[in-house]
Amino acid sequence: MEPGKNILGPSLAIVLGRKAGSEPAYNYSPAMKQANITWDAKTLDAYLADPAKTVPGNKMPFPGLKTEHDRNDVIAFLASSGANGPAPGTASNAPQQAQAPAASTEQPQVPPTAQAPQNQPGGAIGYLPDAKYTLRSGIAEGRMVFLGVGGAIDGKVNPVLTAAEGQVVQLTLINGEGAEHDIVFPDQDAKSPRVTGKGSSTTIAFRASKVGDFTYFCSVPGHQLAGMQGQFIVTPRPPPQTLVEADISREASDLPPPIGKRDPQTVRVDLLSVEIEGRLAEGTTFGYWTFNGKVPGPFIRVRVGDTVDIHLKNSAESSMIHSVDFHAAIGPGGGAASLQVDPGQEKSMTWKALVPGLYVYHCATPMVAEHIANGMYGLILVEPEGGLPPVDDEFYVMQGEIYTDLPYGQHGSAEFSVEKLLNERPEYFVFNGSAGALSKLHPLQAKVGETVRIFFGVGGPNYTSSFHVIGEIFDKVYTLGGVQSPPLEGIQTVTVPAGGAVIAEFKLHVPGNYTLVDHALARAERGLVGILHVEGPPNPDVYNGQVMSGMGH
Repeated sequence: MEPGKNILGPSLAIVLGRKAGSEPAYNYSPAMKQANITWDAKTLDAYLADPAKTVPGNKMPFPGLKTEHDRNDVIAFLASSGANGPAPGTASNAPQQAQAPAASTEQPQVPPTAQAPQNQPGGAIGYLPDAKYTLRSGIAEGRMVFLGVGGAIDGKVNPVLTAAEGQVVQLTLINGEGAEHDIVFPDQDAKSPRVTGKGSSTTIAFRASKVGDFTYFCSVPGHQLAGMQGQFIVTPRPPPQTLVEADISREASDLPPPIGKRDPQTVRVDLLSVEIEGRLAEGTTFGYWTFNGKVPGPFIRVRVGDTVDIHLKNSAESSMIHSVDFHAAIGPGGGAASLQVDPGQEKSMTWKALVPGLYVYHCATPMVAEHIANGMYGLILVEPEGGLPPVDDEFYVMQGEIYTDLPYGQHGSAEFSVEKLLNERPEYFVFNGSAGALSKLHPLQAKVGETVRIFFGVGGPNYTSSFHVIGEIFDKVYTLGGVQSPPLEGIQTVTVPAGGAVIAEFKLHVPGNYTLVDHALARAERGLVGILHVEGPPNPDVYNGQVMSGMGH
């Protein structure tokens, strides 16, 4: 409700009397931009009752408030909340340097399962910081300074850095002119190594544990006095908020149980293609194309010799034709030649599962790469006769790329960018559809002593993955998803191409958080991180050490 503070949606301060789609610094959907509505009590009541009817083409997953009492309460709240705030576009009396850089200080909604384990004092720092900053040493205004790099602090001298209490802050310091430097946050007990030589850099991560207005500076003698110091503000963490975007990310534990021993039979599979606006990252939504409303699509499980009776229905609300190509099917288009389905229509066909293994399926309607990039992919397991050896836990994880018009981290409603797709320049790399899907929203859960099996696939459409679980070694790897040959043993990292899959198994010996990554680790900075949280007693015979804050790879 703060003017100009656009997070999950545009600021609603002074919304009465404002034209729809006009809030500065927020990227609206085309439907909202073209709505030509001025918000008053009547138009707000109509929108709250039926958003899709009031703004045709609006894909917001909010069904509306069906009672007049609820709508009146919301309208009264919006009217009263904006009564004393500054009007949009007017100057604020708050000092400019104390404003939080929007792209770097998100207030993430962290579910209870994603919080640091209670047996780790302060909480270990992993691979997914909440606030990221880059500073470069340099000379400005006749003095030595830190210069902001990227985002809202770009080019600013000794920029104000902000975080919320408990957030993990990642800071990269680049040496810009060749003198020796470091950076110190004394009140947070954080200090970087020194960097010497132009172009050299270092990165530190720490948890903002104290609330207040603090100072950061270079501790090289004389440099703080020469001008290398700035302000670091830590605000109290606000109470958890409810996510208002649709969570399109499939939980890794959402898969059917093993088939086991049975005779071949006909298995009906129902797929529904749904186009939906959903959460891509904190404060950012994207227009996904999905199978059954989630990314990836449902995990399908049959056995060798089964006949798959596939029914594909395309939602009447879809704007595109959709289809499905099963890599496990033998025949034209993997089924896609028979399953091109118009909006509101349904088609079916059957195919026989002849070869056991783990296979990708995806939409195969031109432009195929666009349909895949927007989320239309999944895995199908054709079990061998008798099934796979039993394990304690099975997980379903897929990697993909998302090509948006908005730069990574910018809030708003992101649109698909065909130019970035064709240039193979994704803004986001994701596990199970969105940034933070398997770390903040739905981390994997297991216990010491259990054996886990990960069914891992790459939807793509363009990039190969170097799949790795930090802190673990794969006991068995069914390479490329094949199950007719003995698995490889003792594998650290496995290569999985776009449109490919792998089955990886390992036993858990030590409690803690294990990070799922593509070992092309720059992709972790664009959202590609998952967490396997393992509970249980310590095992000093295997790992005897204290897990420390600020740990590295």
